[in-house]
Amino acid sequence: MQDKKIIAVVGATGAQGGGLVRAILDDPDGGFAARAITRDVNSDKAKALAARGVEVVAADSDDAASLEHALQGAYGAYFVTNFWEHFSPEKEKTQAQHLAQAAKAAGIRHVIWSTLEDTRKRVPLDDDRMPTLMGEYKVPHFDAKGEADAYFIEAGVPTTFLLTSFYWDNLIHFGMGPKPGADGVLDFVLPMGDAKLPGIAAEDIGRSAYGIFKAGDTYIGKTVGIAGEKLTGTQMAAALADALGREVRYQAVTPAQYRAFGFPGAEDLGNMFQYKHDFEAEFCGARDVAQARALNPRMQTFAQWLADNSRRIPLEG
Repeated sequence: MQDKKIIAVVGATGAQGGGLVRAILDDPDGGFAARAITRDVNSDKAKALAARGVEVVAADSDDAASLEHALQGAYGAYFVTNFWEHFSPEKEKTQAQHLAQAAKAAGIRHVIWSTLEDTRKRVPLDDDRMPTLMGEYKVPHFDAKGEADAYFIEAGVPTTFLLTSFYWDNLIHFGMGPKPGADGVLDFVLPMGDAKLPGIAAEDIGRSAYGIFKAGDTYIGKTVGIAGEKLTGTQMAAALADALGREVRYQAVTPAQYRAFGFPGAEDLGNMFQYKHDFEAEFCGARDVAQARALNPRMQTFAQWLADNSRRIPLEG
């Protein structure tokens, strides 16, 4: 253990961080050891990591001092924030600031910051193509992360900015899977028209991050965009039909219709999908499937992910 570089993983019991920890564990000769940073060291997931020999340390992104303590002695760190826990871009930015400050204070030599585009650079607040939300955002869960990139730059932390993609896992956990219409046929609803949606298995985000760490200093100071595949709604519906053995119909609604669905975050997600649709070339172009596959040779396609996970997708309302 002493000669291995420690990677401290914030959110180690979550989707992205968990993938990175498992990638490190799956490569015992890779020269790295995982340190799982979690708020609750007594959770079942934390205990499961400890049982596999992972160092588990308590820290909270709301508490900068706890983060600095948890990062001591680590070579690298993987940072992710979870907007959907609290729906507060201000809280997310504060957490990112704490992460950047703690990494600087602890002398971390390589941070990977899981980020997204600040959509206001292409859709200013006075642009009425999509509504402004919370007074100062177009896509709050994107814009807060994109704005927070500056914290790492200003702190002088050696950082790779990792642009992620739509989680296919959202079909399981976020209610975005197909649901039966009035005629019983499954409807897969997205406000994407015919545009392609870059997607990825959440597990593969962490595995791609491991590839970045293994590349040493190559990606420090750079932005790396990853996706497992870029598919239209029609293509996703066809893959879902193959995996589920049932007819699945793509229902392309408008972003305005999606924003009006009324579930928590519907406006944010409606704007997000509109941004991905309206700036398809730029959004897809920022995510290189070939590069992502080189970083993570186990990168799954949508069909491969469905083969393992389709039975977990809830198909009723």
